[in-house]
Amino acid sequence: MKLTLSVIKADIGGYVGHSDTHPEVVQTVKDVVGSEVEKGNLIDCGILTCGDDIAIVMTHTHGVDSELVHGIAWRAFEKGTEVAKKLKLYGAGQDLLTDAFSGNIKGLGPGVAEMEFEERPSEPVIVFFADKTSPSAWNLPLYEMFADPMNTAGLVIDPKMHDGYTFEVLDVYTGKAVKLNTPAELYDLLALIGSVGKYVVKNVYRNYDGEIAATASTQRLSLMAGQYVGKDDPVMIVRAQSGFPAVGEILEPFARPWIVEGWMRGSHNGPLMPVSFEDARPSRFDGPPRVIAAGYQLSEGKLIGPTDLFRDPAFDKARMAAQDMADILRRQGIFEPHRLPAEEMEYTTLPKILKKLEGRFYDIEEQRLEKDQVMEKEDMD
Repeated sequence: MKLTLSVIKADIGGYVGHSDTHPEVVQTVKDVVGSEVEKGNLIDCGILTCGDDIAIVMTHTHGVDSELVHGIAWRAFEKGTEVAKKLKLYGAGQDLLTDAFSGNIKGLGPGVAEMEFEERPSEPVIVFFADKTSPSAWNLPLYEMFADPMNTAGLVIDPKMHDGYTFEVLDVYTGKAVKLNTPAELYDLLALIGSVGKYVVKNVYRNYDGEIAATASTQRLSLMAGQYVGKDDPVMIVRAQSGFPAVGEILEPFARPWIVEGWMRGSHNGPLMPVSFEDARPSRFDGPPRVIAAGYQLSEGKLIGPTDLFRDPAFDKARMAAQDMADILRRQGIFEPHRLPAEEMEYTTLPKILKKLEGRFYDIEEQRLEKDQVMEKEDMD
């Protein structure tokens, strides 16, 4: 029997501002999804929160892109939005870009990461959930997990991993994807995924047998809505052990923070800070960006967990480094490179400002020539 693991997230109201989720909203979402387990539509479910976002973790046998499963998540978020509006929470329902569910939640606002597989005798999985950042935040750690032997020793010493992995990379502007085989096409892969504003890793497959190893949400709300409605706050599922990277190899990239897009108003670069569930409440300048790691063991589709994998004090140094990086970037204020470059500000108020000033821009060289002509005429007179 093939099992499907679905993680669907949405921001349906912040408490207070963009920093946290309200317990009543979370409980409402949990109750709706839990009732579907009782009905037999789902095997199991769980709820994760990170910042002002809620993620629904579901196991079932309906496959990827199931109308039934996506409909469950949509109804849960709708009910949660009703509570958020009643409480006048900030941005209530902001990730629900339409009033009508059309059979699939993709393209409607919420982020989706799903994979289908045969459950192994022991099936450990890790659900990563980030706030105040974009889907491209996963590019660097996925590269290190599945293509960098200096991070993942299993690429060298595990026979099932030694053939490498294939990365499916999506161009978020065209919707087209390409599959790149590593290690053979490693440099081609890095040429693409280093351009974090355009390319994101969608799936990773094991070359040994084509088995799926990781999947990530790739929805960009700004591109769907045509205006700034959040920086997307992505989720990712990674399978661990027995032919996949060990749990420690999967977590290792997060021991050294790196710079990601997002933070305040989705318009700034900042360090991605690995935190415990308890500390996933970004408030300094609405950040810095946070990521949690929820570990589960699957048993006949049941979710055993989660365990809070970033609660380990071994990540304290990464948290301190992230704070130091945040201090350096905040010193830049509204100036780049802290603020995103102009092409990434397309869906903010910046285009409106440029439109207002449009008639006031002038050609300096043309103005100089006109001035010279006036002076020359005055001299002749």
